[in-house]
Amino acid sequence: MRITVNRLPNRFYPDFKRVIIRFHDLGEERIRDLMSKVVEMDEVIASQTLMQTLREFSKRHRNLTRKFKHHYREALKIVGDTIPGINEISEDKKLLIGAYFSKEYAISSAAFFNPSIVESPDQTWLEEGSKRLIISFRATGEGHISSIVFHTGVIDRNGNLSFEQAGNYVDEPEVVKRHIYDKAMIETKLREMGVKEEIVCSVMQPLKKEFIYGELLGSALEVLAQPSLSEEERRAVDHIVWLADSHYRIEFSLDTHLSERVIFPISYTERRGIEDARFVRFTDDDGKVTYYATYSAYDGYAILPKLIVTEDFNSFEVKPLHGRGAQNKNLALFPRKIAGRYAMLSRIDGINSYIGFSDNINIWQEPVRIQEPKYPWAFIQLGNCGSPIETPEGWLVITHGVGPVRQYCLGATLLDLYDPAKVIGHLKEPLLAPNEEEREGYVPNVVYSCGSILHNNQLIVPYGLSDTGSGFMSVDIKELIAKILNS
Repeated sequence: MRITVNRLPNRFYPDFKRVIIRFHDLGEERIRDLMSKVVEMDEVIASQTLMQTLREFSKRHRNLTRKFKHHYREALKIVGDTIPGINEISEDKKLLIGAYFSKEYAISSAAFFNPSIVESPDQTWLEEGSKRLIISFRATGEGHISSIVFHTGVIDRNGNLSFEQAGNYVDEPEVVKRHIYDKAMIETKLREMGVKEEIVCSVMQPLKKEFIYGELLGSALEVLAQPSLSEEERRAVDHIVWLADSHYRIEFSLDTHLSERVIFPISYTERRGIEDARFVRFTDDDGKVTYYATYSAYDGYAILPKLIVTEDFNSFEVKPLHGRGAQNKNLALFPRKIAGRYAMLSRIDGINSYIGFSDNINIWQEPVRIQEPKYPWAFIQLGNCGSPIETPEGWLVITHGVGPVRQYCLGATLLDLYDPAKVIGHLKEPLLAPNEEEREGYVPNVVYSCGSILHNNQLIVPYGLSDTGSGFMSVDIKELIAKILNS
């Protein structure tokens, strides 16, 4: 007999009104033609057109003219100073050009799913027994490009969830490329990616043991300037730049509400999406709290596992994960070190559950298989649904299994507290299967989570509804663990 779960009334669904401004790249020829038309426009008509555009769109975005100015500079990078008179145009014409190369993008028009949940760093002004939460979601819009968005809420002493109303705007962060790269680590990752050894040497050899992005870009451009380079070798150089481009730091304005912040694909390696972020509140041995999130960067062809680091959900550092244990999707960090080492769950072969240990949170080698699909509802594949939760009986892992007709269900596994490579027990039947309401969506018959939280003996599990919306469930933690131990 399956355990009793309580589906909570809270629901999130796609929202067409959540829009950001993106650069509208029309290609070099059309950019040059359009910029020339604006240069030749009558000044009065250009100003009137700009004012009309601002009247229509300024209520939908914060700092709209700043975005127009940025997109003007992006267009200018593509065509250079090849347009007669471009350097003498007025500020209004620069902004109007930027407006022509801008487009709105509805970040969650298609789906709002695969949530994770963590305790907020801000726990002030709450009633006793309540906790403030941050929930991250995978938001998907036009072209199925995924990004990370957030909502804040409170869970009271009785397990009731309430959420703050989202802000009126959606803001992207400022990107800061000041990362210091470790040469040996980059070279190792490039070899893992299969980049040609001679190209790796030619780009990396001039660099010091530590370098910054601009230095690597300069070395790469020098190699690309060689006329004898083949097309394959040019692509190899591009891969080196793309890998370095995947390290960045982003900062949001402090006057934005958390619900107004979107982490949209920035580097080339994630240009087709940032998928299934698994946030965890990590407590180090000295008591310091850091929030980490593993996610899958997708460029349309390959997956690059990456790590987000933040202390305040205002500034974020983003970098790739390295090693054999950081391959494929489904990576989830433990919320603390085990015997002095970081620990992480993975599914490197796409089928089975693994665990790895490391002294360096960015490098993962030699993972160990700990669980295989055993029951019919999970015969196709088995994986985690977020970071393990510590209980006196062991590490509780909410899992997912895929069965007949590609139906995704949630399960649960208990790992040994001191040796989490040892499985103590697991549910024989699903913890949650999609019901009639939940099975319809962009990808039918799927319930899936990226992280849960324990509060007052209730396990709260947010979960995606068939890759379209999100819901929440709760289950008594004592009942769940007893069921696992007696299965």
